[in-house]
Amino acid sequence: MKKYIDLLRVKHYIKNVLVFIPLFFGGVIFEKTLFLNACLGFIAFSAISSAIYILNDYRDIDKDRLHPKKRNRPLASGLISKKAATLLFLACLSIAVLMSVAVGDYRAFLLLLLYFMLNLLYSMGLKNKPIVDVVILASGFVIRVFYGGVITNVVISKWLYLVVMVGSLYMGLGKRRNELRTQSDTRDVLKHYNESFLDKNMYVCFALVNVFYALWSLEMPNPGMIWTFPFFLVLLMCYSLNVEGNSDGDPVEVIIHDKLLIGIIVSYAVCIFLLLYVFGE
Repeated sequence: MKKYIDLLRVKHYIKNVLVFIPLFFGGVIFEKTLFLNACLGFIAFSAISSAIYILNDYRDIDKDRLHPKKRNRPLASGLISKKAATLLFLACLSIAVLMSVAVGDYRAFLLLLLYFMLNLLYSMGLKNKPIVDVVILASGFVIRVFYGGVITNVVISKWLYLVVMVGSLYMGLGKRRNELRTQSDTRDVLKHYNESFLDKNMYVCFALVNVFYALWSLEMPNPGMIWTFPFFLVLLMCYSLNVEGNSDGDPVEVIIHDKLLIGIIVSYAVCIFLLLYVFGE
């Protein structure tokens, strides 16, 4: 079972929680139909992301066998056959399409298709193009949020969009920074980057995402939202400390291995919940 969990990259499903962002911040998390749609969206994105991971592992199987860490992946190590991986890929793809169709909005399917195509192009060569690689990584987070907005009929605030977009760029740059610093990856694109460039652009994104969050919180109907800004700022500082420390820069790995960061995220979510669903009513 573990080999299939590793192949599907189940721990990366945490990224798909972004689908619930519009529902949660829109103050309608308890609307049953909308919540069900968000759950279907979560399943759809989990399935499509697993399909992409399987496809990438399949295409890179020979190269991964020469890599000191990647050779232990289920496909590269031979724990899972190519035939089994192909069947699992088709199953994930089918589930993703069915879940999007179940939502009943063609825009949801188009966003899912856009996500798949961007990742396919990334795998086929755009991952070796500097800046473009980070933009595609960031776009995956943005698409998830817009997908969540479409399937729940919640309009995405322009400031929230900017928070997600710039925050995603910050995480993407941080991932590349740590790969460059630790040489933990053999990506061809790393030869185009240097720490000075990545640091400067990370700091710009760090500053901008805080400004955009403050503007978004001021725009919210609940005036108390501005008081969540300190939580957000400390959350980013804690994340930044990890990225510039000994982590590999991967957002999922950073979050699941830092108990303090998890605690801050939970506290932030509770604060938002109280403001929007308890004291905001």
